[in-house]
Amino acid sequence: MKIAICSDSHDNLANITTFLSFCRKNKVKIILHCGDWCAPSVLKFFREKFKGEIYGVYGNVHADDETMQKFAKDNDIKLKGDELELILNPDNKIISSTQGKVQNDINETRIVITHYPDNAKKLAESGKYQIVFYGHNHKPWMEKVGETYMINPGTLAGMFQRATFAIYDTETRKLKLKIVDQLN
Repeated sequence: MKIAICSDSHDNLANITTFLSFCRKNKVKIILHCGDWCAPSVLKFFREKFKGEIYGVYGNVHADDETMQKFAKDNDIKLKGDELELILNPDNKIISSTQGKVQNDINETRIVITHYPDNAKKLAESGKYQIVFYGHNHKPWMEKVGETYMINPGTLAGMFQRATFAIYDTETRKLKLKIVDQLN
């Protein structure tokens, strides 16, 4: 199964459209967004163009929390403020921490999404997760902290850096960075 990870889309509908088109063509099942969607209407835009599961956090550039939550709920997007914990079970199903207690299976992959690099570092250092996805500084980056991968997919908006996102294949456990302007 393929999971797309993006961050800092900042209302760039042209790049978001290219990203979502790639997701549809490549049979991506889940999108993880590491924050800075910006306008609440972007949540609706994501849902209109992508029928799979969508999870994310706010970031630091967004409308008020109440409006964001209303748009998320109305568009079947799981959205949290600072951190969203997810568990990828052996059947490649995502279980959100908001869906209640889950069993701790050795074959599960524990993932957390956050926006800020400093918070990502603390979460990685906790040793609680296998993967920490984050954004904010718009710079694609991957490092290993103990046994935890800390990954920034870059900026989907293309602000201060080229527009990028990442694809994680749950079967091969490989991560690939994609550059938006190089997509067909």
